[in-house]
Amino acid sequence: MRDSNSLLELFPKRALAREGGPLYRQLADILRRPISDGVLAVGEELPKEASIAEHFGVSLITVRHALRDLEGNGLIRKRSAKPAVVAARETETGPVWHMANFTDIAAFARDASLDVLSYRRETSSLLQHYLGARKGEAGYCLRSVLKAGDEKKAYVTTYFPAEIGERLSRRDFTDVLIFDTVQRKFGLRLAVAHMTVRAEVADESMAEALDVEPGSALLTVEMLYQASDGRNVELSVARHPADRFSITYDAPNDRG
Repeated sequence: MRDSNSLLELFPKRALAREGGPLYRQLADILRRPISDGVLAVGEELPKEASIAEHFGVSLITVRHALRDLEGNGLIRKRSAKPAVVAARETETGPVWHMANFTDIAAFARDASLDVLSYRRETSSLLQHYLGARKGEAGYCLRSVLKAGDEKKAYVTTYFPAEIGERLSRRDFTDVLIFDTVQRKFGLRLAVAHMTVRAEVADESMAEALDVEPGSALLTVEMLYQASDGRNVELSVARHPADRFSITYDAPNDRG
């Protein structure tokens, strides 16, 4: 068994900067390399969390978040009061999306592009339920596809209340992060995104849009963005091919 110093030497020591994206994702990429390359064998221990934190100059929270990323991909197995161990060389699941804050949401869209399909007025019960539209009243709807290279990551339907939608046009949506477009355009600060996750099945039109088979499972995420004054200003419904993505989140013990 290698000692802690020998294990740390397997990981290139480099400074992590927030300009490069979330620190935990940068760290996860570094820790993943010797696992996928077979330098760390299945069953071998990783360095202790505290040693990793000191080696890279990051917090224990950052280290634990990075390790959760690797565990979610099936590469390692965390153990109570012991270092994590390598569980596999190759990822067993699709990319894991942590949803703790807006930075995580932005990280999911990193290196992606937004293919705008349409921006027009449409009717939807979601406009009534979330954005205050009257029954049968048309609202503003953006339809787009989030892509990473040739891969279609999500079909995104975004609704806006009238006072927001009427001041937007298709040419405004040049940023892959639609909520950032809204913040810049209206000088708003979005305070929170309320998320609802559910399973759906792709009908023929959605299957064609996402390049999947009809009847395929979809991971659907509704994100209701709320401004700091409490107004609901955007509802995005993102439909992802379920076999390519999973979502993780922390549930702290609040029972005392």
